[in-house]
Amino acid sequence: MKTQAELVHFGRERISDRQIDELIGICRGLTADGALNQPEVEFLQKWLAANRGVSDHPVIATLYHRVADVLDDGILDEEEAHELLETLSALSARDFELGEVLKSTTLPLCSPAPSLWFPTKVYTFTGTFNYGNRKACEAAVERKGASVASLTRKTDVLVVGVYATESWKHSSFGRKIEKASDYRSRGVPISIVSEEHWVSFL
Repeated sequence: MKTQAELVHFGRERISDRQIDELIGICRGLTADGALNQPEVEFLQKWLAANRGVSDHPVIATLYHRVADVLDDGILDEEEAHELLETLSALSARDFELGEVLKSTTLPLCSPAPSLWFPTKVYTFTGTFNYGNRKACEAAVERKGASVASLTRKTDVLVVGVYATESWKHSSFGRKIEKASDYRSRGVPISIVSEEHWVSFL
């Protein structure tokens, strides 16, 4: 016979399983037309907020923070919508690597990681960040005298957000990473660094 603690744990697992099944159904519905709009993302945020309180499942907690970051400024821009669409599509396929911190060995990061400085430098950000949404990351380097731009040969540093799935090469931010890696192989002096490394210099 199960103890009371075991029954509580079992009950929580069943709740969590039902929530994940429901979340996958929601994700499939939201991604069915290949696009996301702001009302859809706001609906997802409300569902996540309501379910986060009764589950400690890391997928729900991580997705909640991602959606909160996306809607932090009240506007869902095109790049945010595209990246969130890919995240929800991965969830629809039951890719539960979502929310794990991507190990730096799977990315073409500079090794050893370079020292970073900011005045006169051009920074580009890609991926999903623990520090905050992309606008918060951009503001952090601008306060230190750097500028922010899309990825070009003039980019000095590409910062890769800490949250991703192992299928990063097939994502929109993966294309930026591969492009930066290609620049570097052609002799362009661009640094590709992790969010963790970048934050250590703020």
